[in-house]
Amino acid sequence: MKKQRILIVGQHFWPESFRINDIADFFVNEKNLEVDVLCGLPNYPSGKLFPGYTLFTNRKQEHNGVNIRRVLEIPRGNNSNIRIFLNYVSFPLFSLFHIPYLLTKRYDKIFIYQLSPVMMSIAGIVIGKLKRTETIMYVLDLWPENLYSVLDIKNPTLRKMLATISGWHYRHVDKLIALSESMKNQLLEVTSIPSGNITVLPQAAEKLYEQEIRDLSLEQRFKDTFNIVFTGNISPAQSFITMIQAAEILKHKGLSDIRWVIVGDGMSRKEVEKEVSDRDLSDVFIFEGQKPITDMPKYSHIADALIGCLVKSELLEATIPAKVMSYIASGKPLILAMDGEVQSLINDTIHGGFAGPAEDYKALAANIEKLYMSSIDERLMMQKNLKGYHAEHFERTIILNQLYKFIFK
Repeated sequence: MKKQRILIVGQHFWPESFRINDIADFFVNEKNLEVDVLCGLPNYPSGKLFPGYTLFTNRKQEHNGVNIRRVLEIPRGNNSNIRIFLNYVSFPLFSLFHIPYLLTKRYDKIFIYQLSPVMMSIAGIVIGKLKRTETIMYVLDLWPENLYSVLDIKNPTLRKMLATISGWHYRHVDKLIALSESMKNQLLEVTSIPSGNITVLPQAAEKLYEQEIRDLSLEQRFKDTFNIVFTGNISPAQSFITMIQAAEILKHKGLSDIRWVIVGDGMSRKEVEKEVSDRDLSDVFIFEGQKPITDMPKYSHIADALIGCLVKSELLEATIPAKVMSYIASGKPLILAMDGEVQSLINDTIHGGFAGPAEDYKALAANIEKLYMSSIDERLMMQKNLKGYHAEHFERTIILNQLYKFIFK
């Protein structure tokens, strides 16, 4: 009996750190599928091609049983608006040149992992139509709303064009996966896909986030401070100004042992570092730079709190960000400045920290102070709550089995 074969289409894949890597590994090693991936050249988030890659080398690879074909794309470079635009349009354009080859392959399903831009899905949609193969899109960044959280686009003609382009992509797949009920409702509004063909699944955190890994040198560096750890992409959507303003309040209150440990990189890093310096906060912010995903448990171990902020956005209210899922798996108290479903999840359902409104730096500072003043027993109860809820509802195998059943039902 032949193995079932699936084609994954998405701009980002290993060695970039995205959840699709773990999904592909799950398909190969736990579901015994043959997996092909059509993706881009690794350059996220720094904008520079990873070592060993050029525009013309390592275009075909095999990694952990996954067959990879890499599409030519223009790297993000200095992450300026023009370079991001060129990156966004180059991948979907050049992915079309791979369609003739992929049409010679047998696929039982086509799985589109849709981050930004939505146009990255075009090759998967076309192949699905031509081969009459069911296409399933996992919507991680709902367009064009996600774009508006990063770029302030006011022109009504441009906004209408972006909405038309985005809607076309969502309407031309067979099934959709949303991150929340709110997102599902938005997708129902712009497509004619039956409600039964749209499901809701949060992003599953990799098992490594559940690990407790000690790094003695890291522990030594941060042993005498209250450590607020941020991990991930430093981008406009993350509202770092909210953290910076909260840090000012706490420093002026004399809470001098609080340290903001920033682990990651991204298009806003230089701007954020300058703002920190201009506000005389360089003594409380530590920028660790980009680290491999395997280092994240080491930073979670030294964290007294894990922090996440978002800008105000109706779209972002409708999701539980991947970062929050990783934080919950780590089991350390969460401090969030985010609107929507995530507030009630952390404050009322899990009781795993304190979540306040997006962009409210005063509330963020107050919540940090509240956790700072809490007892060891109170913090340990938050950790117990987080780990218990994760194990019952968000554990990786639970979610990925639900994903597999939806794809192949």
